[in-house]
Amino acid sequence: MALAEETPSTETAQRLPNLTTLCSDAAEASCALLEKAKSHIRGLVSEDDKLSAKAIEREQHAAHGLAWFATYVEALRQMSAYCSRMEADGRFGEMEALITQIAVSEYLQQIASGISMSQGEIIRPPEIGLTRDDIAAFVSTPAVAALLEGNSPPARAALTQLTMQAQADSTYGDTGLDETYEAMREEMRRFCDTEVIPHAHEWHLANDYVPMDVIEKMSELGVFGLTIPEDFDGLGLGKESMVVVSEELSRGYIGVGSLGTRSEIAAELILGSGTDAQKKKWLPGLASGEIIPTAVFTEPNTGSDMASLKTRAIRDGDVYRITGQKTWITHAARADMMTLLARTDPDEKGYRGLSMFLIAKPRGTDENPFPADNITGGEIEVLGYRGMKEYDVSFDGFEVPADALLGGEEGQGFKQLMATFEGARIQTAARSIGVAQNALELALRYAQERQQFGKALINFPRVSDKIVMMAVEIMIARQLTYFAAREKDAGHRCDLEAGMAKLLAARVAWAAADNALQIHGGNGFALEYPVSRVLCDARILSIFEGAAEIQANVIARRVLEG
Repeated sequence: MALAEETPSTETAQRLPNLTTLCSDAAEASCALLEKAKSHIRGLVSEDDKLSAKAIEREQHAAHGLAWFATYVEALRQMSAYCSRMEADGRFGEMEALITQIAVSEYLQQIASGISMSQGEIIRPPEIGLTRDDIAAFVSTPAVAALLEGNSPPARAALTQLTMQAQADSTYGDTGLDETYEAMREEMRRFCDTEVIPHAHEWHLANDYVPMDVIEKMSELGVFGLTIPEDFDGLGLGKESMVVVSEELSRGYIGVGSLGTRSEIAAELILGSGTDAQKKKWLPGLASGEIIPTAVFTEPNTGSDMASLKTRAIRDGDVYRITGQKTWITHAARADMMTLLARTDPDEKGYRGLSMFLIAKPRGTDENPFPADNITGGEIEVLGYRGMKEYDVSFDGFEVPADALLGGEEGQGFKQLMATFEGARIQTAARSIGVAQNALELALRYAQERQQFGKALINFPRVSDKIVMMAVEIMIARQLTYFAAREKDAGHRCDLEAGMAKLLAARVAWAAADNALQIHGGNGFALEYPVSRVLCDARILSIFEGAAEIQANVIARRVLEG
């Protein structure tokens, strides 16, 4: 389907010259502006030269605005790095150049005028201490001034044409991954195209589990053992592999993409803190997919405030007896093991009283989800993120052997869990990218096929602009997420980068799903159209693994500490 005749071609798309240098210089200018903002916010939230939690809460809008500002600056740095790598490798084609140009231009514009933290919350430069003179100097920097013109109608129109000409299985711009990871992506894409996408919407509408035969095929592909060492029957790969796999599986259906991440979190807990016996007992089964895990952390009325957890684990000879309530437990009925966080020291009300347990559990059914003594639960009906089902779970003296204590030491549970947060947030960012990619593909296909007023929807600029910006922001989120994964694989602390990737990618997924539904018009609101499912699935991403507000708070503290 061609664009209208008046649409400029790629040759007249106003692609900026010297893009690599411009992006590098603009990123550097953005970093300098960030330092001014940090200095101002640090002054607002410090008492006696130390960060104050009360002051950060009082100045929450500004502090969280700084987090978003810093995330944008890191995104610009990673797009600049992507540009340099791709050009050096001879892979920086017209599509990659236009995506980079539009991406950097748009984020520079938002830095200078206002960044959306959510639909109704925009952080403006003065709110983080940046004066008119600061912004005037920033936008007059030669590289910034040139790039501010980069997100032009001709550039977007040209990128629309390239997007339409891309193959149906395209990521809409070279991701920059090496051949091994691209081959892995293709394998997962083929699996989803044949085994997942034709059935995903039926599973969602019926609130069905992802079928066990699909899980078995995922196991054969090595999905559950990607990062588990070969000594425990895993593949021994890094987090970057997990990102690629999670992204592609989530493009098919987030319920499928999230199955692997359940095993990922459990395995990381055991690898980081488990005894040798616990590693031998659990890891091979997790790697093979024979053992399905569930994370039992959250409680009613606590949410992200894990220091307030009340579930008790009382030592009684060779066992612990667990009593309390848990909620939002994913895949609880079909799980074979629980990683459960409980309070073993009743006198310690904070994090120090918490311990982690690895608990065997008989696999249940919808009719009898918890076929064990002293454990009951019921399903929580949800809008999206189906395929595994969510449960409330209650324990009443549930008996657990003493050797189920992770690492064999009480009081280490929260610390052990914290060690998994980097990986958990990276994989949530990856799932977000997959959901956003699904939204883009559905929107593009519908916009090309749907005829209105004598032409395809894609010929209307506001429709094509939506699609272009989906492709652009997906690439930004990808590069930020890949960077966080590489930092993790290199053994570097990356809680900041992982948090930024999760924060941004979740917003990108929601925006992509929302815009994709808008392009579908009234049909998008009909349950029969898959985009309705994608919208529901996208909404959860800025809530779990750390709500966006909690995530912004964590990022703000880390930025201010630096």
